[in-house]
Amino acid sequence: MQVLDSSAFIHEYHTADEIASIPMVREELEGEASYRYDADEGSGMHVHIPAAGTVEKIQRAARETGDDDTLSETDVRLLAAAFELDATLVTDDYAMQNVANRVDVSVKIIAREGISETREWTFQCQGCGREFEENRDRCPICGTELARKNPA
Repeated sequence: MQVLDSSAFIHEYHTADEIASIPMVREELEGEASYRYDADEGSGMHVHIPAAGTVEKIQRAARETGDDDTLSETDVRLLAAAFELDATLVTDDYAMQNVANRVDVSVKIIAREGISETREWTFQCQGCGREFEENRDRCPICGTELARKNPA
């Protein structure tokens, strides 16, 4: 089974496998992409709503990788659906790929190149330059905002 992100409908992705998605994806789509979602739903696409516990597990994994501020609620729920259905997630979103790798969800790329490595982001103060393992609203030392930094 494959769980489809918005990009699958936008790029007219087709597969012979069973497919699933979530209602929030339909809300993101416009025009022809929304018609494709409706057509797929009408022809048997499974519309899945993941359990709250699974959503929390994905949110924890996103915090651990540092992608929590980048992922939308739709992204988190898509990841949770793919996890629950033991399915392949079809997406071009790099942050989703990073978290999917963390929770052992396989990913299929549509239009872009996929990620080549998993990253656990660090966060650096824009004022004093200190680095932190976890994201915070402001630096506890000087009060300046933090920015996500590539750990490489």
